[in-house]
Amino acid sequence: MINKLIENIKKTEAPIVVGLDPMLGYIPSYIMEKAVNDRGETLEAAGEAIWEYNKGIIDAIYDLIPAVKPQIAMYEQFGIPGLTAFNKTVDYCREKGLVVIGDIKRGDIGSTSAAYANAHIGSVQVGKTKLSGFHEDFITVNPYLGSDGVKPFIDVCKEEKRGIFILVKTSNPSSGEFQDQKVDGKPLYEIVGEHVAKWGADCMGDSYSYVGAVVGATYPEMGKVLRKIMPKTYILVPGYGAQGGSAKDLKPYFNEDGLGAIVNSSRGIICAYKQEQYAEFGEKNYADASRQAVIDMKEDIAGIF
Repeated sequence: MINKLIENIKKTEAPIVVGLDPMLGYIPSYIMEKAVNDRGETLEAAGEAIWEYNKGIIDAIYDLIPAVKPQIAMYEQFGIPGLTAFNKTVDYCREKGLVVIGDIKRGDIGSTSAAYANAHIGSVQVGKTKLSGFHEDFITVNPYLGSDGVKPFIDVCKEEKRGIFILVKTSNPSSGEFQDQKVDGKPLYEIVGEHVAKWGADCMGDSYSYVGAVVGATYPEMGKVLRKIMPKTYILVPGYGAQGGSAKDLKPYFNEDGLGAIVNSSRGIICAYKQEQYAEFGEKNYADASRQAVIDMKEDIAGIF
């Protein structure tokens, strides 16, 4: 699947992943009102509104980008109807040829990690039939339980030719409380990066590993160090735009081949119509505003090369 991601990035000339992280406050009022009129003030209405909102954005941008990244918590908060919207979103994006990165941030003891991996990038056996619960191409993984919590995900990657992005240095302000702490003179995030490179060496695509890393755009100097530690690792870079990361911060994450990183933007794109820059589109044309935001992001990132 890493080969398909790279192929999509080359085809679109856009190392961009759009975070499909809906909140009810982002959804245009006419979509929400219709869902409530049809289903009442229920979780089912919320799930239906999220799906319609996502579909509009996907239809407007799928030809511009290589990948999307739905954050499962934004769907889980609405229970089973929310997860139904998540599943419909994942399936629809794949139908459109997009690579789907499920932002699930799972990681637990071995057997539980195996269950998470089976649910999202693998399958389960029911009698004589193998079935998949969700259908993401990649998922995000929390490594802080150690190797026995990560290995089940890697095993499924090898079996299914899908991928993972392991949290190494996250973009949130308090990440340093743990990730920057020194262990034998090294920051913990460097040690995690070394493990990611080692795990990935045994799980290679044509030029990059199926085992990627998450490194926030808000820490470019750390990104520069981690790029050297993980030369064959694809880096998922959150934190661009709304979280404070800028295009000039992104260059250290890429290799000399212009590949090696994919940059996430979530509300900066899916909620573009609420920004002053795109206010002229109005809520009826929210998806067109998202399309323009993608075009602007693509141009912004292209300027660093």
